[in-house]
Amino acid sequence: MKTIVVALLMVLATAPAAWSAPAVPEPAALELVSLGDSYAAGLGAGDEAQDDCRRSPHAYPNLLAARTGATLVTVACSQATTAEVTAQADRVTPETGLVTVQAGGNDAGFKDVMVTCTLSDDQGCRDRVATAEAFIRDELPGRLDVLYGKVRDRLGDRANRRSSGRSSDRADVVVVGYPKLFSFGSWCLMTGPKREALNHAVDVITEVTAARAEAAGFRFADVRDEFSGHGACAADPWVNGLVLVPVDRSYHPNRAGHASGYLPAVAALAGSAA
Repeated sequence: MKTIVVALLMVLATAPAAWSAPAVPEPAALELVSLGDSYAAGLGAGDEAQDDCRRSPHAYPNLLAARTGATLVTVACSQATTAEVTAQADRVTPETGLVTVQAGGNDAGFKDVMVTCTLSDDQGCRDRVATAEAFIRDELPGRLDVLYGKVRDRLGDRANRRSSGRSSDRADVVVVGYPKLFSFGSWCLMTGPKREALNHAVDVITEVTAARAEAAGFRFADVRDEFSGHGACAADPWVNGLVLVPVDRSYHPNRAGHASGYLPAVAALAGSAA
């Protein structure tokens, strides 16, 4: 009997362990890299950082990251030109899953245009806007091509994504446009002719930016429809009018503008990456 027991114990000791499925590693969180100027940084949305970049936690890239579960890397910065946003693109890597890019307004002199239109008469505003529009048509396309080319180069060869189980061989890139700044529902510091001129400038930069984004193979989020009826001077504005303290929030989307204007437009195009 003792011999039988010893033999049984030896069999049990050498028997293979019960099979269990191998652990499946959790998929890495999508990395969202936000490039751009003060609109991408969220200046105007409140709770901005007290530094030069003035980033807000209520900016649309933050909201998009929260919605998709992405890891946000934002290098957007107030007053950034396309050259500076091109430098920001160094943060994009072949492993980046989604890139949002918003730039061009500062190259066209957004700040000076707004100051001129606030302080001058209607004709002075129109003249300054016309100068900005000429720049947008003649000079901005080349600058945007350099920026978008840099983003494309930084994404690099996407073949490794297929071997790592990602469904796409390239990251999504969403180029983000600007809203028309003004509505006409109520009295405003800006006269009607000034508002018309400034809104027309947005149409021009939208047309140019959309064309260069398409040429680069990127998606373009045109937010003019989302913001329609909610510009500065509307009953329910999603764009700040003139703000005295702090003045840099003036003529930038507020918190509602990012949540209800920008987020739906960008999220709709970013869906495949999410």
